Amino acid sequence: MMKKLLLLVILFCTTQSFGQKLNKLPESKIPAIETETHLRFIASDELMGRKTGEQGNLVAARYITEQFRLLGLKPAGGDSYMQLVPFKSTKPATEGSIVAGDSTLKILDDFIVFDGKSADMHNVPVVFANYGWIDGKGYDDYKDLDVKGKIVVIQLGTPDTKKPFEAIQASDAKAKFAADRGAVAVVEIFTAQIPWKNLLRFFTSESLRLASDKTESSIPHLWVNAARGGAFSKDKLKSLTMHTSEKKETNVVSYNVAGVLEGTDPVLKKEYIVLSAHFDHIGINRTNKTDSISNGARDNAFGVTAMLFAAKAFSQMCTKRSILFIGYTGEEIGLLGSKYYVEHPLVPLKQCVFNLNCDGAGYDDTSLLTTIGLSRTDAKAELETSAKAFGLKIIDDSAPEQNLFDRSDNVNFAAKGIPAPNFAPGMKTFGGEIMKYYHQTSDNPETIDFPYLHKYCQAYAYAARLIANRATPPKWIAGDKYEKAWNELFGGK
Repeated sequence: MMKKLLLLVILFCTTQSFGQKLNKLPESKIPAIETETHLRFIASDELMGRKTGEQGNLVAARYITEQFRLLGLKPAGGDSYMQLVPFKSTKPATEGSIVAGDSTLKILDDFIVFDGKSADMHNVPVVFANYGWIDGKGYDDYKDLDVKGKIVVIQLGTPDTKKPFEAIQASDAKAKFAADRGAVAVVEIFTAQIPWKNLLRFFTSESLRLASDKTESSIPHLWVNAARGGAFSKDKLKSLTMHTSEKKETNVVSYNVAGVLEGTDPVLKKEYIVLSAHFDHIGINRTNKTDSISNGARDNAFGVTAMLFAAKAFSQMCTKRSILFIGYTGEEIGLLGSKYYVEHPLVPLKQCVFNLNCDGAGYDDTSLLTTIGLSRTDAKAELETSAKAFGLKIIDDSAPEQNLFDRSDNVNFAAKGIPAPNFAPGMKTFGGEIMKYYHQTSDNPETIDFPYLHKYCQAYAYAARLIANRATPPKWIAGDKYEKAWNELFGGK
């Protein structure tokens, strides 16, 4: 009996001590009205959906900048918090046709110009090259093929790709393989399980790409609707005639926003914990006549609010390691703001030992937090502790089929080797309540559970504090696919 009583006393004292310590932290003192205010502004109608390259996006960047300034963060980029991210805006080709034997295909109805310059070709010989893929490990669809001066017809994807997103990603490389071997055009039969009308909506609207990315392919690269793939019979088709108009490009600017709080430990302050969130969204849906603005309260005013909350908490009580805060533009158009940042870092990547990115599609359980990649780094204990401290339970990815880890900005840090899980609201399933708001005009501030938002922000900041103060920097769990990059970046330490 005496042993049990002693154990209860120890547990009681430990809990009281933990509670008192937590109560002294700014995370427990910053009022909930501040998190609500941030979200209501960032997701307001006046910002018009924060689409990259548009005025509302620039206003969001300015808001984050001035919050950083107010809190005493130092600009990460020298004199300015804003990192210029140059884009090219492309308007797709709208005129064109392909004559394949007895069939005439019309642009948009039957094919789109995925990349490349205009085409004006008459009866050009055709070569079929399977996937048109070379993997550097012995697989080569161009072996013994002469494609010089010819149009290459290929199927979507590679021998190893199983998901539509992966197949689409491979298309750029495939055009280069063909061009390097002298082909004059590539026709790719689009067989992914994506409705053609959905593809059109995405690829035929005005789009942005990083100006620093590759210039477009020098040869026309067309995607043909699989429903018209029958016109491209390997046994019958010997030549093609095609005509397409030019794409039109203009320069567009946007900004990442980056600020730094220096750590207190004379040694550990040379290492940085990166806290990040994207502030862009998808703009206006003009087909919706009653509410056309996609406010993006959950995606990702939620995350930006958490980042700003953490910035205030750490400005009031610093951590041993330094903290780098980054607000990204261009996430919704291909993770482009974070891609640009890791290629043009304002703090050397070797000093950035961990990234806790804050992004999510929404929530369907306010008793939970979701961390995509929770079990992939050794920071799991700190993340679990932070959630529990504010009455929440943390779970790992509940929808692995969605490939969410690789669909947010954390993946660009991960690819460089930096441990980078994604901190998201509580999601049990990617459907139902999530899809009710995800990328919908219904995702307004009025639909947010603000007490839950505040707990989310508190747990995010506390997790970051625990990780920033631990004795050793986090690392990937052994065998993770990014562990090799970690070894290369940090020397296996």
